[in-house]
Amino acid sequence: MTTVAVFRGTGNRVTTLADHDRVLAIMAKAPRAGYVKTRLGSVYRSAHVVELYRAFIEDTIALARTVGAITVVVCPIGDAEEIIAWLPPDVRVAPQRGRGLADGLTSAFELLCQPTRSVIALNGDSPHLPPNVLEAAFAALATHDLVFGPCDDGGYYLVGATRTHAGLFDPEAMGTASALDVLIARAGRLGLSSTVTAEHYDVDVPADLARLGRELLARPERAPRTAALLARWSRVVAAARSPHRTDSS
Repeated sequence: MTTVAVFRGTGNRVTTLADHDRVLAIMAKAPRAGYVKTRLGSVYRSAHVVELYRAFIEDTIALARTVGAITVVVCPIGDAEEIIAWLPPDVRVAPQRGRGLADGLTSAFELLCQPTRSVIALNGDSPHLPPNVLEAAFAALATHDLVFGPCDDGGYYLVGATRTHAGLFDPEAMGTASALDVLIARAGRLGLSSTVTAEHYDVDVPADLARLGRELLARPERAPRTAALLARWSRVVAAARSPHRTDSS
């Protein structure tokens, strides 16, 4: 039996992934003000952004559980203990090597694709994804080296592989409108076969969050923690906008 060590708990206590053939790696950071979802800060208070980020990640973990995958949070090395203290004990935490998202994605596959297994690296910005998108991504890895989840802004919300591929991720392309095109081109140059899942969107800017809020009004079960938080915010805003009543005697 082959295992992969992953941190879980304080004091660098270690657990392993033993004979699990499907792993969902959630790319995440510690929930700190000014550190997560910074592009929402132009509209929302930093404390609210942190609260939202927590809901995103917790809903994404719940999504992972619906497809029967082992969940591992891959994070910057300095964030591991804080994330361990926050998340449930059945969620493994794997500190990445290097810095930035490109290194984080590379680390996810280096750490988790040994032995060969299907690994989907998923962002923490799309808690509303339908479970069938993840099922389709895992299924695609039976016939392709790579699978990508395209965003409608030119980026991607997931990458899947069964082994690591050096040089696949370009740090300069991260967060740009050509990120997916660059990734597909690099895969081609490496001689790797790839396919894509359905196009979706992630939440980067206030307009994305407004779009998500509208969707969750109709389908709150898609991301229940996020839906409840946004509904509470809406009630607070509505109350603040209501005219004050005065009692007359």
